[in-house]
Amino acid sequence: MAAHILVTGGAGYLGSILCEGLLDAGYRVTVVDNLMYRQKSLFHLCSLSRFEFIFGDVREEELMKRLVKGADVLIPLAAIVGAPACDRDPWTAQSINLEAVRMLNRLRSPSQLVLFPTTNSGYGTKSGDLYCTEETPLEPVSLYGRTKVEAEAELLESPNVITLRLATVFGISPRMRLDLLVNHFVYAAVTDGYIVIFEKDFKRNYIHIRDVADCFIHCIENSAQMVGRPYNVGLDSANLSKEELALKIKEQIPNFYVHFSEVGEDPDRRNYIVSNRRLREAGFEARRTLEEGIRELVKGYKMMVGSPFKNI
Repeated sequence: MAAHILVTGGAGYLGSILCEGLLDAGYRVTVVDNLMYRQKSLFHLCSLSRFEFIFGDVREEELMKRLVKGADVLIPLAAIVGAPACDRDPWTAQSINLEAVRMLNRLRSPSQLVLFPTTNSGYGTKSGDLYCTEETPLEPVSLYGRTKVEAEAELLESPNVITLRLATVFGISPRMRLDLLVNHFVYAAVTDGYIVIFEKDFKRNYIHIRDVADCFIHCIENSAQMVGRPYNVGLDSANLSKEELALKIKEQIPNFYVHFSEVGEDPDRRNYIVSNRRLREAGFEARRTLEEGIRELVKGYKMMVGSPFKNI
């Protein structure tokens, strides 16, 4: 029988792509999600007998105890994502991003594999000149970063855990997000035709959403060699400043007007570049380019009618 994967928050931006990939790879998938954004992102999976959906809250211990019992692999995606969303509701962010993960870890057996996605934003306000490795001290600058870093640290003290420090994700998803940097910049180019950028030299690493999903599957299939460690998950060719990113978008949308402001600052102070060498040595390398992602986003945005997809 196929391995059974429990995905919390599986109807979200990443989850709706990951679940599709897991099912395509032959796994059984159960999703638990409270559908806080009223999303319909998993409708296309409902015809598959290996897919099950549970409407519920990951903080409900009796529910989670029952669901965890039948799973081989646990992927806790459920989270209040991003600094602004966490700052608006700190209690909920703490209870979902940290306390619910602690509970899941307590409920599982040591034989169950946990794949935990965190964020490489934990590297914080580095110089942007030196590559951050998994040994670089973590200095999160937001409540979101702190909850994810603390949850990761506790999980890595337990057996059978792999954590993935995700770069800034980009690409189209059934549960779209516009607050991610590449997605946001391309949306501004397509809809407004211009953007004002603060802190143009601040650098980030990026990765396509489908490469992230592929990485999860790689971790499941190679878990024996990978457990017990964190891995940076990004595209090596996409350690870019905000200026470099905007100019890459302008290559495909020539009438995109980009203004680099010398006055004012971005409240998001993250500035770092990342080494993905450890993951590459574990046998996985992201392959979808930033240019491909920009083209994909332009096509997707042509289909968006009505309210944009935002985390509100």
